[in-house]
Amino acid sequence: RIELSPLTRDELREQLTDILGGPPEPELLDRLWSRSEGNPLFTEELLAAGLDGRGTLPPTMRDALMVRVERLSDGAQEVLRLVSKGRRLDTELLADVTTLEPAELSAALREAVANHILAVDEDDWYSFRHALLREVVADDLLPGERSAIHLQLAHALERRAAERGEGAHLAAGIAHHYYAAGDQPAALAASVRAADAADAVHAHGEAAALSERALDLWDRVENPEEIVGIDYVELLRRTAIDTGAMDDFPRKEHLLKKALALVDKEAEPRRAADLMEGLARTQWSLNRGADAMETAAHALELLPEDEPTKERARLLGWLAKARMLQGKYMASLEIGSEAIEVGKAAGDTLAEGRARNARGISLAALGDVEAGCAELRQSIEIARARDNMSELGSAYANLADALNAAGRTREALKVVEEGQIVVSQRSRTDWLGTMIAEFQWLLGEWDSADRWMPSSERHQVGTALMYIMLQRIEMALGRGDHAAAREYLDEISEYVGGSSEPQFLGAWGTLSARLDLREGDIESARSKVDEALDRIEFCTEDASRIVRLSAVGVAIEADAAQRARDLGEDPGPALARAEIMLARVRAAAEGDRPVERGWLLTAEAHSSRAAGEAEPTLWADAAEHWESLERPYEIAVSRLHEAEAHLAASDRQGATTAASSALVIAKKLGAGWLTGEIEGLCARARLQFDGAPSEVVAEEAGADHEPAEEEPFGLTPRERQVLT
Repeated sequence: RIELSPLTRDELREQLTDILGGPPEPELLDRLWSRSEGNPLFTEELLAAGLDGRGTLPPTMRDALMVRVERLSDGAQEVLRLVSKGRRLDTELLADVTTLEPAELSAALREAVANHILAVDEDDWYSFRHALLREVVADDLLPGERSAIHLQLAHALERRAAERGEGAHLAAGIAHHYYAAGDQPAALAASVRAADAADAVHAHGEAAALSERALDLWDRVENPEEIVGIDYVELLRRTAIDTGAMDDFPRKEHLLKKALALVDKEAEPRRAADLMEGLARTQWSLNRGADAMETAAHALELLPEDEPTKERARLLGWLAKARMLQGKYMASLEIGSEAIEVGKAAGDTLAEGRARNARGISLAALGDVEAGCAELRQSIEIARARDNMSELGSAYANLADALNAAGRTREALKVVEEGQIVVSQRSRTDWLGTMIAEFQWLLGEWDSADRWMPSSERHQVGTALMYIMLQRIEMALGRGDHAAAREYLDEISEYVGGSSEPQFLGAWGTLSARLDLREGDIESARSKVDEALDRIEFCTEDASRIVRLSAVGVAIEADAAQRARDLGEDPGPALARAEIMLARVRAAAEGDRPVERGWLLTAEAHSSRAAGEAEPTLWADAAEHWESLERPYEIAVSRLHEAEAHLAASDRQGATTAASSALVIAKKLGAGWLTGEIEGLCARARLQFDGAPSEVVAEEAGADHEPAEEEPFGLTPRERQVLT
């Protein structure tokens, strides 16, 4: 006997791909996964009934399934009709809504289970063994029967709620059944109550759906405000908060603007300011920084400066964070201090937590890492006390970011892992998951980093999209997948173009320039660095992004100078630009900044390469510094350039040692492009590791040949003959 288990989700995707000739849309996969429950025959039949997966079962299959139902007793069929609409019911609920006597109900349930139509779980709840069986029974009901069953179930659930208390799941069930029964006033009231109950347990997706239903019902009911106890503006605001928690920022913006249009700003300035604060944060998340700042400024104009209100405190707290994200750290500290003062006077800890979050990053970025981390830990505690998952996730992310920027990446990884565990229980954590991937990537744990990246099927917008895509580009460049890197860069070019955040502008310029340089387009690489620096250096104090961009700029000019010498041209212009870029690196790396120090050492080594006087010791110093920070990819790059410098100085043993070290790291990481560069150098120079020829050098190339002193460029007689 061979038990055929249902297909897994991945197997179902494979089946659909084979049928459709291409990968299915995520929505279609979800729909057929839910309806077929992994049964491949049902999947094919549902797809044949409609390519959108919404079609009804074909008559032959429907008839086959109904035969199993119709041969049961009348009592069993009545139970099936109730469960088809209740989906999952226990004996007590069934007894409350059925006309059957207790003994008859027991017999009916036993019959339905024995015939493999219903299944009973470990908690003694009954449900259909397969979703399509339930569909068939439900579709066979007359319209009046459906409404009557839903109304019976709503009343039964309300009686249970009165006895035991109305939890989120029970409240949602009551709202659903009233809505399905067509009792719109009861459905409106129940939907609002259920949304509140869902919010209380951080089920924001369920809360958003229930609130959207309430919005839809609002105009269909007389005196809706009396029924639900809130007005339409408040319902819009609550719905917006829940949609934002699910990262649906376009919908959140629409709802907030709709609510704001219904508020008299002169009569209710605080209410209008509150809505505008939420709107500003949403616009920032949608990567519309200018709109966000304008909205926040208008909101502040509505509030008197001498009145400490929570609305003013929260606006100031958000502005402090916005200035921090723009790299304007001094302004962020000043606004953040005011926000804390106003927040304390108004008794609002949320504003204080946001302000300390912004101040923490700003202090760390300006060099006082310990003070900054202390502020960020306070922000975490405030968010935890308020049970605010959005603020908690932000505080964890920024504490980890501050530690990583200070070269304490291992510590940063522990912080973000803790944050991901805490926040993931109640909210989406794509940003935190990407941070884990980023830090693991820096530490050389590339396979694990791949697993932490959010699925490409997950819909992202705005700042989250940019961050995730930029990390994908970093990983594609590391692996050597230049086609994917170019595709990702093109995909988010418009988003980055509208950003005002150095964290995105700097990464974009660095990654774009690196790819252009690998492809030999020096002019394009140079323009990418110049453009990014122009945008970042304008009124910002974000030294870390300036350092890395400028270091890449020095590397570009080193390549340009070498190319000029190879072509017999003047390397002077490239050398002049390299000096300008190096001066930027030196200025931005002042103080006790370990990561910036690493980029400075790298830039100084590239500068010597630009001058045609590559010094192995400079590259060795850079490699040792990167070792102290556990950055294996940068170690391998530095060792590769060290090997090149040793060869230029005719030190083959030094070159062999450096190249061997670089190759071991690159292969362990899986760094495809870098591995190729190192192996190419070894092949050209015929370097030997441990007394044996390099594995990349073919035996017929004469790897074991030791060139005589008079042979130019270390070539064998055969190689010179070929060149001649």
